[in-house]
Amino acid sequence: MTDPLVEITLHSAVSEIPEAEWDGLACPETACGGRPLDPFTTHRFLTALERSGSTGTGTGWQPRPLVARKDGRAIAATAMYAKSHSQGEYIFDHSWANAYERAGGRYYPKLQIAVPFTPATGRRFLTAPGQEDDGRQALMAGAIQVAERNRLSSLHITFCTEAEALAGKAMGLLHRITQQYHWENNGYDSFDAFLAQLSSRKRKAIRKERQTAQASGLRIENLTGEAIQPEHWDAFWEFYQNTGARKWGTPYLTRQAFREFHATMRDDILLVLAFDGARPVAGALNFIGREVLFGRYWGCTEDHPCLHFELCYYQAIDFAIAHGLKRVEAGAQGEHKLARGYLPVQIHSLHWIAEEGFSNAVANYLEEERKAVSEDIEVLTSYGPFRRTASEE
Repeated sequence: MTDPLVEITLHSAVSEIPEAEWDGLACPETACGGRPLDPFTTHRFLTALERSGSTGTGTGWQPRPLVARKDGRAIAATAMYAKSHSQGEYIFDHSWANAYERAGGRYYPKLQIAVPFTPATGRRFLTAPGQEDDGRQALMAGAIQVAERNRLSSLHITFCTEAEALAGKAMGLLHRITQQYHWENNGYDSFDAFLAQLSSRKRKAIRKERQTAQASGLRIENLTGEAIQPEHWDAFWEFYQNTGARKWGTPYLTRQAFREFHATMRDDILLVLAFDGARPVAGALNFIGREVLFGRYWGCTEDHPCLHFELCYYQAIDFAIAHGLKRVEAGAQGEHKLARGYLPVQIHSLHWIAEEGFSNAVANYLEEERKAVSEDIEVLTSYGPFRRTASEE
């Protein structure tokens, strides 16, 4: 049961909510200085998407954030969106939508609690310290109530934490498990120390890839904060458009989004660029959390052997080791990451579906999917590059 003293308010944009109030819930750890654990749930990131037109009218991502207050004080908030499609989510439900509509239902619009276009695990229910249980419960109940009152088909909470998934499951929501590839920093003091933990064959393969990328003659630079200049964003926008056109047709972010990131988030960004002389020809964009480096976008205007691996994976590992970060999350999908030291991990999401019969069918599917994902993770991990016996040295 939800606390009757908790008031839930529905807003039409994160920008309607004062930054101090939102960030007091999203990143209370920054009160004493330092980076947020999760840069993507900060007020400045979510409002950058709104101001740039990357979310909002015409995008299929209409902001509908919820705030829970007790005695006039905000105790919890969540970034919720009304969705008219299933793009930019990375835990996809296209097959559910097709089946629902073939059966005569209307799947869209639906509600999505997520960070748009961002396959990175983090708290989806931003709660004040000590208000975790009450805040989560109030927001989940409030989101379901919004869906019911508006006769929406479903609510989806993607890339949530395991604790949130278990809490939602206890409330009757459907629990989905998928997978992603992460690199873990096991106290390495150098890239060579990481390589020393790999089998001889995998170690040689990575060294060869790095040598191949560096033999291109390109200059690789890691840029963050004031070192990132507007012309670097001009180049990266071209890279991003090229990749977006190949992978999903229309890029999710607008050009203005990168201007907003430069204005408000460049200290939270690592931009890895490869230069041919003074001309950037490839780049990888990362966001820096307090403990994690989040790889987000890659693109190029020239193809060079192994350059993608170098800029996206190996430079990220180098940066994480040098800055004492615990993990690199290199985005969605990609079994090719396995050979490069990125191992499969479970990713959690929650789902509520209004129509009981369809909800039961999805529940049965998810039970089988969880078993399959668990087996896949076990098998894939066994094929990872790390040494298991002395003979693999």
